[in-house]
Amino acid sequence: MDLGFNLNRTANASAWRLLPNRWDFVAFPLIICLIAMTAIGFHQTMAPISTLKTQVISLDVASLPEYALRTTLRMLAAMVASLVFTLVYGTLAAKSRRAGMVLIPILDILQSVPVLGYISFTVTFFLALFPNRVLGAEFAAIFAIFTAQAWNMTFSFYQSLTTLPRDLDEVSRGFHLTGWQRFWKLEVPYSMPGLIWNMMMSMSGSWFFVVASEAITVGNSTITLPGIGAYLAQAISDKNLAAIGWVILAMTLVILAYDQLMFRPLVAWADKFRMETTSSGNAPESWVLDLVRRTRLIHQLLVPAGWVLARLARVPLRVPLRNAVRFALPLQQGNKKSSIVGDILWGLLVLVGTLYVVWRVVAYVRTGVTGAEVGHVFLLGFFTLVRVVMLIALSSLIWVPLGVQIGLRPALAEKIQPLAQFLAAFPANLLFPVFVIVIVRFHLNPDLWLSPLIVLGTQWYILFNVIAGASAYPNDFREAATNFRIRGWQWWRQIMLPGIFPYYVTGAITASGGAWNASIVSELVQWGDTKVMAHGLGAYIAQTTAAGDFPKIILGITVMSLFVTLFNRVLWRPLYNYAEAKLRLD
Repeated sequence: MDLGFNLNRTANASAWRLLPNRWDFVAFPLIICLIAMTAIGFHQTMAPISTLKTQVISLDVASLPEYALRTTLRMLAAMVASLVFTLVYGTLAAKSRRAGMVLIPILDILQSVPVLGYISFTVTFFLALFPNRVLGAEFAAIFAIFTAQAWNMTFSFYQSLTTLPRDLDEVSRGFHLTGWQRFWKLEVPYSMPGLIWNMMMSMSGSWFFVVASEAITVGNSTITLPGIGAYLAQAISDKNLAAIGWVILAMTLVILAYDQLMFRPLVAWADKFRMETTSSGNAPESWVLDLVRRTRLIHQLLVPAGWVLARLARVPLRVPLRNAVRFALPLQQGNKKSSIVGDILWGLLVLVGTLYVVWRVVAYVRTGVTGAEVGHVFLLGFFTLVRVVMLIALSSLIWVPLGVQIGLRPALAEKIQPLAQFLAAFPANLLFPVFVIVIVRFHLNPDLWLSPLIVLGTQWYILFNVIAGASAYPNDFREAATNFRIRGWQWWRQIMLPGIFPYYVTGAITASGGAWNASIVSELVQWGDTKVMAHGLGAYIAQTTAAGDFPKIILGITVMSLFVTLFNRVLWRPLYNYAEAKLRLD
């Protein structure tokens, strides 16, 4: 009799766990809304492309919610693609020395290529891939947004892999983890705090180029995708200040929504991956994450998915890359002489491939460019270089100390997080009216007064990476510094600056690359029919892109890539190698 009672009680308890509670009734509408938004957006992408040619971007406020939905879905799709790219590309670059010799310089070049450059040469491919469908134009826009997101995330993940503490590496080898297990159980969790902050920065930074990604030019025709960027471009063209005000409000609401619904839960969830043995007692919180944990039915539905993912991470799969990595590390293998020969052959192969690409580019550019034009473009590149160096130095002096103070205080970081995302997402286009009117009214020098626009959207890479570094800094080390009474400048020099330095270098690399990219929309600004131009490489690329002069477009992009790559090789890469070799948290 007692046994039957216990069985009934167990069955009733199991059935009770499947019944929704009050938290389920709060969470279900959120989930249904997200699914409905995705379904509506996907349905609109399958429409014929002729609908875009007949539609006109309306500045009616009632159209903004739909435009905001379309832009947000594009940015989320680009974020998923960027995350996949980050995990694959960053792993190859960090684990294979020979692959890293090629992949990291390529990444330097990729982040220096302007979004306009990608659109100019990829839109035809995507439109041909999905002929007569809006989906082709959507993929072109998503790819353009992807190029504004992926490089920063990849640098962050690569930095985490190359600065992995040696004691954690030794523990993983002691447990005989395969490459697959080590990746999911050690490397990805260790990189997660910094990666999530860089995902936030990438999401916000992509707003900077959303205007260019939603107005796609093919030959003499322009395809305009409905979205906040297209709405903003139309408002600027019409000099409609009221519409610009509505754009700012819509952006604020969208940023607040994805901060609360996506990034704040991720930050709170990733806090458990911090490398420490003692807790700071100020863990970040998220009402969405707490809501999901309190639900009964949704939580039960998520348990099987979590179990499957956990099992997949523990599968003793031996990835072929593991052997390639060992072969690429001669200090860990026997025959050093054969490895040196392999390095020489690999270097020659890369050199030949590079020379071939350079020869093809030069041959094409010579068809429409003179030698004097090349010298002029290099001079313009020097002007932009001076602006970038000065602005990155100034941004570092401001945001490094502030980022440390924010990162060490999770409660403060929660309050600053949405504000920082909004400021990082604030497109320079919204300030065009102010700068154009002031410069024209007071006859100011555009070379000087347009410079702040270059760093407006890129300085936040430094802030977000410093916050990530400070928030991931082990609490054990901080307590040890407190016990030894290390304070003031000594605390900065011996404790905090070495701890955040790898993160800062990652932020500075992406900030400088982003500043070069931002120069295209910052050195040539327009308000209605009034244009103001500064002398620089960005203005040159903007002008030649508008004119459709492809030899000059390629020349401008090539020179910009050369400047960025050399700048990274001369300054940032040595600092990066120093951080990797000397400042690891071991």
